[in-house]
Amino acid sequence: MLNLKNKTGSLIIVLFLSVLYLNARTGEGKANNDTAATVVNINDPAIPEFPLHSSMGDFISGYNESNDELFEKLKTTKSNYFKTIDKIFLQRNIPVELKYLAIIESQLKTTARSGVGAVGVWQFMPGTAKTFGLKITSKYDERQHLWKSTVAAAKYLEYLYGFLGDWLLVVASYNSGPAPVLNAIKKSGSRSFWKLQSFLPKETRLHVKRFIATHYYFEGKGSLVTLGKSETEKYLKDLEEFNAKNNSTDKEKNDEKPATFVSQLVAVINNEKDIKLILKR
Repeated sequence: MLNLKNKTGSLIIVLFLSVLYLNARTGEGKANNDTAATVVNINDPAIPEFPLHSSMGDFISGYNESNDELFEKLKTTKSNYFKTIDKIFLQRNIPVELKYLAIIESQLKTTARSGVGAVGVWQFMPGTAKTFGLKITSKYDERQHLWKSTVAAAKYLEYLYGFLGDWLLVVASYNSGPAPVLNAIKKSGSRSFWKLQSFLPKETRLHVKRFIATHYYFEGKGSLVTLGKSETEKYLKDLEEFNAKNNSTDKEKNDEKPATFVSQLVAVINNEKDIKLILKR
């Protein structure tokens, strides 16, 4: 997860996350009161397709072919893990497709341990784990508890998105920590992952691409978490037009007005047929 090279860097990031977490908590109640939602059928053949970056086709084919055996095994042996993660993410309005990040992090192994001290399914470093409510003692490490660590991961993902506003940058930050991503934004002059990726560590670039490829393997397509912010805005505009057209031609069956999409949006897909758009105004 966080590749921290020294104690000073670790302390700075932990302090940064602590301030971010506390600030975000003070606004939780208001955010919930200012939330609206709509549901769109994602299996409608007329719905706009999620775009895939032109550079990702060959990468997805190669990566998924080399990991086919592992992914098929996870489908059968870790189905209960997926259900647990889905339940927690849905409760916190986190896109459930972000569960595939755990495959990249640990292959869904609760006992996974990296060379730099990251532990569990979500590969939390000690400082970040404690910041988001996990207890670590000489006898018990909650980073290895699937439910508790997933709750912490949901909180971490939520607050990363709170100041980055881009799911691909969130995935990148989950790997490297926020500092390298913010530095890449500054150096590149862009907030698009595809434009700033050359300023990121190689492992972080690959981390994002592996996440997208894994998502496509399990879902057979993309979602809002495989898009950057500008791609998301364009897609949501297309989706809004699609939704408005459907509502206007079927007023007797649906009295709801088309949703107006705003900048801070969280999409929760239930892995069946509907996409629930949570609009934080």
